[in-house]
Amino acid sequence: MTTVAAYAAPAAKAPLERTTIERRDVREHDVLIDIQYAGICHSDIHQAREGWGEAIFPMVPGHEIAGVVSEVGPGVTKFKVGDRVGVGCMVDSCRECENCKAGQEQYCVRGQIGTYNAIGHDGEPTYGGYSQKIVVDEAFTVRIPDGLSLDEAAPLLCAGITTYSPLKRFGAGPGKKVAVVGLGGLGHMAVKIAHALGAEVTVLSQSLRKKDDGLKLGADHYYATSDPATFTELAGTFDLIVSTVSAPLDFGAYLSLLTAQGTLANVGAPEEPIALNLFSLIGGGKSLAGSMIGGIAETQEMLDFCAAHGIGAEIELIEASQINEAYERVLASDVRYRFVIDTATI
Repeated sequence: MTTVAAYAAPAAKAPLERTTIERRDVREHDVLIDIQYAGICHSDIHQAREGWGEAIFPMVPGHEIAGVVSEVGPGVTKFKVGDRVGVGCMVDSCRECENCKAGQEQYCVRGQIGTYNAIGHDGEPTYGGYSQKIVVDEAFTVRIPDGLSLDEAAPLLCAGITTYSPLKRFGAGPGKKVAVVGLGGLGHMAVKIAHALGAEVTVLSQSLRKKDDGLKLGADHYYATSDPATFTELAGTFDLIVSTVSAPLDFGAYLSLLTAQGTLANVGAPEEPIALNLFSLIGGGKSLAGSMIGGIAETQEMLDFCAAHGIGAEIELIEASQINEAYERVLASDVRYRFVIDTATI
């Protein structure tokens, strides 16, 4: 076991504080990663504050991890010491079910093992990226291409793959009209990726406050959802809408913006249930879909795509002592567009 410094929430809703945790010794197929950067995801806040249900404490959040391999197990074939690597939202799965075998480990029938707030197959709790080092099986580690800086690559391990996967799955590309609901940590990545895929991109945001940013990121159009005229003007427009917000929406209103047989894909995860009149789906043969991150192979595909198109996250680099302040700023939508912790400051 190796003792490393980390930032942890000692209890639900408690401020995060500096502490130490134990990392397991490197096993046959493990890599030891010196973490250099860790993104702050809204889901870190949901879990640290038990917004999604009972959680495991102390909790070391962080599933947007970028660093460098410092040790490899004797059976490792994918990586060597010095490689630039990333770890996303999961660190293991059963590897045997039909979903795992199909490269959809995030939908493991027996349940994938989260990078934090989970119990591993060894019975030990998992601790995430707000720490100096992490030990991960090579099968759940991805390579960060040289074309991406590690600080801007870290958020791609969640925000990047979370938006890339539904955009690819539902055919975003030339000739398609795609709307992105919300221009935050997820939304700004959705705009960049949809634009790079060749789609015509519209941002649907509460106000026009971030319009200039949205257009610079690759959006062709930008509308305020607080203006009722937006829903009249854009009725029946979009082939695909990707909702990235974690607040409950009037889904009927957003479904009215789809073309016949269009899809509203939800990657935001509100804490409350939603109400939906099914006629808003039936009339037009529309689909309301969900999507959760992506498999390991697709995550690597996304990183390679982002490197090829010069896509990194828009980040604000912070010191570890600023984590609690950053949480409050995320909740206030006061970040453009992803906080990333310099883990050298832990």
